[in-house]
Parts: sequence; structure tokens; C-alpha cells
Amino acid sequence: MGDQQQRVILAKLGLDGHDRGIKVVARILRDAGMEVIYLGLRQTTASIVAAAEEEDADAIGLSMHNAGHLTLGPKMAEAITAAGLDVPLIIGGIVPDEDVEELMNAGIAAVLGPGAPAEEVVATVQDAISARDKA
Repeated sequence: MGDQQQRVILAKLGLDGHDRGIKVVARILRDAGMEVIYLGLRQTTASIVAAAEEEDADAIGLSMHNAGHLTLGPKMAEAITAAGLDVPLIIGGIVPDEDVEELMNAGIAAVLGPGAPAEEVVATVQDAISARDKA
């Protein structure tokens, strides 16, 4: 980590068009001093992995609001692993509590629920990056 600015890719995977929350998260992370690359709506696992490689990302954040988290989250984690990237994946949005353990077991580093306070968002991203750096 050092003094280098942390770089985070944010994206909406699949057809979910709800982007207000991820734009708020982008602002929160920028205000905390992180570099944020927001890829926008309707991204694919391949486009997100390519951006993470190109930008030398420290973390990837996905916003999920369409109940696709149990399908798309693990697919994204698999794509990150298949590309040989060591980049933590964080999912935020509408994720029922009972699904969090399954997501964590599938390789997601952290899950944030709707309305998570700014301090929690920043700490979660920083903790995921720190855990990766210590591994």
C-alpha cells in the first residue's frame, strides 16, 4: 500500500441499470483520497477484468440491485482468478444477509448493504486491499 494512491474499479455488471448508489460510492472513495475508475452500466466480466489489468487496480467494486448477486458475483470472482489477478472483489447493494456467507465462500472479499455509512465503505475497501497486501 505505502504512499501510493489506492486505485478502485467500480462497475455495474450485467443488465442492472440502477446506478445512483455506485455513483455515491465513487464520490465517497474519491473524497477519501482513492483513485476511482467508474466503468458504468452493463459491463461484462471480461471488460471489468481488462480494466483492472490495464489500470493496475487495487480493488474491484460491483453494485448489485437486481438479485443477480449469487450468479454474477461468483462469475466475477472466477474471472478475476482466471486472469491471474490478485484483486479483492467487493459487492455492494441489495444482498440479503443469508446470502453473504455464500458470496464470501465464492471469493468475494466483502459485502456492503444499502445505505452503508461512508466510513464503513472506505474502511471495507481499505481492509480488503490490506488483507490482499498481507497475503
